Amino acid sequence: MIIVLKQNPNQEQYDQLQKWLKDQHLDVHVSEGKHSTILGLVGDTSIVDIDLVSAMDIVENVKRIQEPYKAANRKFHPFDTEIDVNGAKIGAGNFAMIAGPCSVETEEQIISIAKEVKAQGATMLRGGAFKPRTSPYAFQGLGGDGIQLLLKAKAETGLPIVTEIMDLSQLDLFEEVDVIQVGARNMQNFQLLKELGKIKKPILLKRGLSSTIQEFLMSAEYIMAGGNEDVILCERGIRTFETATRNTLDISAIPVLKEKTHLPIVIDPSHSTGYSKYVKSMCFASTAAGADGLIIEVHNDPAKAWCDGQQSITPAAFADINKGVQRIREDVKDLW
Repeated sequence: MIIVLKQNPNQEQYDQLQKWLKDQHLDVHVSEGKHSTILGLVGDTSIVDIDLVSAMDIVENVKRIQEPYKAANRKFHPFDTEIDVNGAKIGAGNFAMIAGPCSVETEEQIISIAKEVKAQGATMLRGGAFKPRTSPYAFQGLGGDGIQLLLKAKAETGLPIVTEIMDLSQLDLFEEVDVIQVGARNMQNFQLLKELGKIKKPILLKRGLSSTIQEFLMSAEYIMAGGNEDVILCERGIRTFETATRNTLDISAIPVLKEKTHLPIVIDPSHSTGYSKYVKSMCFASTAAGADGLIIEVHNDPAKAWCDGQQSITPAAFADINKGVQRIREDVKDLW
């Protein structure tokens, strides 16, 4: 349920309303805009008398939210959320360029790539320390050592780091990680999501391979219900009958999510297509469609990459893409 207050509500009445709602054992989330204040209620709202609340002098209107997700709902929070990752902002007009290798390989490799992508406009560094692989014989990542190498790259460049967690047993290793990524395979690992909801650190949540948008938002809700409201949604392609690409990038998910949620949305063109030759066009299309950022796999020598070299682009290609992305953002900024 949401309660929209009139402009410049009486402070005493406002305080009394909040106290009354909390006495009903409801959590009250406040969203303040230039012209209105919105109270989002979480809990058993069936006990709230809509007619009684609507009759209050400071209340403009009251609405029940039908969707099962509340905290992630744009009706609940009509203003775009801005997430600050140690100075690198995303959402509410801020665009993030997240770049780096699929997996951390060596100290020299990760620091070299970090320096190159920063010089070409990256705002955050991505890199896999733990790698979920279909084959048990494939490279699984360097684990905790990989995180330490990412931290060295961060110390060298100042770029905030983004890396994926696999299960709760690894959580202590992520204390200094700036953004914890939840991969597609873990999107419905609800126990993990609940624990991530208890920490104060941005979470980049990837859409499951065969998940609907509502299921995607419900997973975000698990994190937010625990108190962590810094969730970044990532569309990374879904599994369809098509075999020409690794997955099918759902560009339409961008406007749909923009309508349904206030959370920032980034696109992963690398995993969605699986081929470096398609990354540029998908970056441009996603930017034009209104994405809040891109997360791109960049490797200094893709042919020799330990993981997913076929979908990784070079730093030079990343520089070219970033220039195009910025031009597109400038061209479409007045169209939204």
